[in-house]
This record gives sequence, C-alpha cells and structure tokens, in this order.
Amino acid sequence: MSSFFLGLDTSCYTTSMAVLDRGGNLVADRRQMLQVKKGQKGLRQSEALFQHIRNMPLLFEGAGAEGFCRETAAVAAGTRPRPEAGSYMPVFLAGESMARSLAAGLSALYIESSHQEGHIMAGLWSAALDWQDFWVFHVSGGTTEILQAAREDRGFTVKKAGGSQDLSAGQFIDRIGVKLGLPFPAGRHLEELARKASGSLPLPVAVRRREISFSGPETRAARYLEEGAAQEILARSVEECIARSLSLAARQALPGPGERVLFVGGVMANERIKGWLSDELGDMEVHYASPAMSGDNAVGLAEIARRAWLKTNG
Repeated sequence: MSSFFLGLDTSCYTTSMAVLDRGGNLVADRRQMLQVKKGQKGLRQSEALFQHIRNMPLLFEGAGAEGFCRETAAVAAGTRPRPEAGSYMPVFLAGESMARSLAAGLSALYIESSHQEGHIMAGLWSAALDWQDFWVFHVSGGTTEILQAAREDRGFTVKKAGGSQDLSAGQFIDRIGVKLGLPFPAGRHLEELARKASGSLPLPVAVRRREISFSGPETRAARYLEEGAAQEILARSVEECIARSLSLAARQALPGPGERVLFVGGVMANERIKGWLSDELGDMEVHYASPAMSGDNAVGLAEIARRAWLKTNG
C-alpha cells in the first residue's frame, strides 16, 4: 500500500497544501493567495484567518479521487511562525486545526512544525541538498533573519545570528511597490518593472554587526519617487539595495569562505538579487530555494512529515 505525506500551511498571505509520496516525489502542490484590496499594505489577522478557513476546502476538492487522502501516513502543519517559545500568530490556527482533524480521522502521524522550518525544508528539498548543519537567510515579507540551522528528526533547531532591525526586505519591497501603484504583495511585479531599467540610483546600505536596517533606504526611495525618479529605475535600486545589504550581512555574520548558505523566502525568487549574491559570495557554497519553492508553500512541511514517518517506519 502506498504512503503519502501531507503538509498544510496558513501563513499571512497564502493558504497552502502539498503532498509527497514515499520517495519524496511531489504529488500535489496547491496554493491560494489571500485577497488584499488594492492600495492596502496587508491584512488583519482576523481577516486572514477567515480567508484561510474559506480557502482550505477549495484546496482539497477533488483530492479524494487522487487516492492520497485515504493513504496519508503523516500530516505536518505550520502551527507558528518560528520554532521558538512564544512564537504565535492566529492565522496558523486554521492549518493546525485542519491537520489535526485529518490526522485523527486517518489514524496518521501528526507533527507540529513551524512556517520557518517549512521554508528551510522546502529550500533543501528543491535544491536536492542533504545538509545537517548550515546557515540560512530567511528573507520574506515577514522576516529577514540570519540563522544557524541544524537538522533534527522532526524539523530543525535554529539560532538567530542577525537580521533586520525594523522592516523586513519584503516589507521594503511592498511599501515601495504600493507607492509605485503595484499590486500587493509587490515582489513579482517590482521585479518585472526593474527589468526595464537602464540604471539605478544609490540607496543607503545600513548593516552593522549583522543587523540590517531597511527603514532608511525606504525613506530615501520614497523621496526619489517624490522627486520624479523613473519607476523602473527605482525598482532596480530597491533590488540592488537589498542584495548589497544581504551580502554585507553575510560577510559580517559568517565565519569565512567555504560556509554552506541556503537562501529561502519569497524575496529570494528575485533573479537579480540571487545573481548579485552569487557573485559577491562566490567563495561560499550558496544555494537557493527554487523560485516555485521560495514563496509560501507546504512542500517543506510535507517533507518534514515524510522524514519523521520514515525515521520510525523505515
């Protein structure tokens, strides 16, 4: 009998479910972005939670015919933002409730994990890496953190070694993107706009002792816009500021050449930022989550479920 492994994640902006088979092959990957009204910079937790509850059945419609629901051996849910005490957001209750109910009904193994661990595992899975100890840059709309990560049976232990003091890199992109009239979240749209640029404008890079600040760059970028800067040039300037900030933070945080570094999170889908980092950190072993696995997804959680089940069942 086949065994399947289910992951569920209900983050601030995406409802996600994914299924892997026993060999780690992707069987299903379904996501539904939450709706944000034009001009708004985000959602309240109560509104996001409501949308997750509404979206979750849509992701499962038709799943019974695919067979994996009846043969699910383990279910993992992102129940909190990070794997640390006190980490909590109401939106994750939607995925947790569904995962626990499914596991109980199917007599499947249930595993509580975190949104961040899902991102890390999705990065390893998509890059075909089997690292045990490594560095992670989690760069997204809600987080910009430098982490020391170590693999465990049911996920990872992580220790923060630096990151943003104020805005995350994704917030920087979204705030400027909204000012440019782009849809929210703005990452993909800002990248498309930046491709049209013939140059860039200087934005400050504020990195000190592994800590990054994006509030100053945001203020300067907004001023450029008020002064009439071309939108595509400003978009490229934001990309370059983020890339330069991350590479400088890596130099300050990591011991030296040869370190293994994984970049994950929605911002890391940006090809220009990745290209800059690969050039600047060429003496390190740098990998990225694939573009499809950079944004919020449940594939990493499904892989956490698979590995945990195989640990005890072979």
